[in-house]
Amino acid sequence: MTNAIFLIKLTLPNQNKKMKFIRICFVLLLFTQAALAQETKLATTPPMGWMSWNIMSENPNEKDIKEMADAMISSGMVKAGYQYIFLDDCWQGGRDNKNNIIPNPKKFPSGIKALADYLHSKGMKLGIYSDAAPLTCGGYTASLNFEDQDAKTFASWGIDYLKYDYCNAPEDVETAKTRYGKMARALRNSGRAIVLGICEWGPREPWNWGAQVGGQSWRTTYDIRDKWLDIEGKGGVGIYNVVDKMAGLASFSGPGKWNDGDMLVAGLHGAKGPSSAFKGVGCTKAEYQSQMSLYSMLNSPLYASCDIRKMDDEAKTIFTNTEIIALNQDALGKQAERKIKTDIWDVFIRPLADGDFAIAILNKSASTQKAKVNFADLGLTGKYELKDLWQHQVIGKNNKWTGEVTAHETKVFRLKKG
Repeated sequence: MTNAIFLIKLTLPNQNKKMKFIRICFVLLLFTQAALAQETKLATTPPMGWMSWNIMSENPNEKDIKEMADAMISSGMVKAGYQYIFLDDCWQGGRDNKNNIIPNPKKFPSGIKALADYLHSKGMKLGIYSDAAPLTCGGYTASLNFEDQDAKTFASWGIDYLKYDYCNAPEDVETAKTRYGKMARALRNSGRAIVLGICEWGPREPWNWGAQVGGQSWRTTYDIRDKWLDIEGKGGVGIYNVVDKMAGLASFSGPGKWNDGDMLVAGLHGAKGPSSAFKGVGCTKAEYQSQMSLYSMLNSPLYASCDIRKMDDEAKTIFTNTEIIALNQDALGKQAERKIKTDIWDVFIRPLADGDFAIAILNKSASTQKAKVNFADLGLTGKYELKDLWQHQVIGKNNKWTGEVTAHETKVFRLKKG
């Protein structure tokens, strides 16, 4: 910017007023485009990682976080694309005598910067948590009226992502937009590129305004529980509740702006903790696999939440399916659209950057069903090579697919024209 200003001063004395105005406007336009380009570099694909809440809840700590990062590497998750450790609520230790937010010294004796440095040395990133109110959901120190100061602190620690919650805040949408916008500006001015994840749970419809105020993702529903479907309506949601909600939000999703379906629950199996509340007793393999499939089709950020140090082969296989992950991370960034919705079936389709298409066929019923899907009904003419992305094999070349789908299973195919 210094060089550009010098250029204006150097050329202005020898130009008429009209040319002066044109040159100034041109330079300002370049600055604006550069600023926008810089912002769009954040979260060009949905963030992927692991979140501490379901396992560590109110006791996140340095030792366990490092162990989880090491397990993510040894399990192959980092190689598959999972970069972040998302440090959720309850890490805070209040503020120091200069009002700088500080970590709990017993939980993080080496400090947050040391933790970030540890992750960065392994090619990973660190996300942190705060709230747009005086106190967080867990009753810990939050960031209202300290946005600039906290953003600079996070930047000095090497933070890469901020999950910004909305507990203890007013219910109206305008206040939410103001508070999230203020933190977004603070992060942009912090001197570090930090992704902002808006977490107000959906009642104020953040997909309508989240990108405009500076967020890169926004939660679409209340907290997910370890179950397929919430029918009680007393708190939390199930996997399909989230999918059904996000299915109608495709127009709001794209590079740098993502509908966030909350945590992946594979591997939890009803484990005691936040995910087990409100009858979160666990899911079947097909249901866990469907969440991974459908979240990838719908461009949700992917963040596991089970204990990676102890996860079973089933969860590992689900999390590290690179062909499914490739849909989520596709450079085109176009969220799947639901083309068919009946009492039994949901069928989604999305175009991919290389010209292929992905199709997901979900059986919502409680028993095995036989499906027959004509690709022409989805707007695809001609014959396609079909690859089953869970079987990892090409199953033929056709203009339709017929087969059995078990209860709550999702079949996912990549279609290549030719």
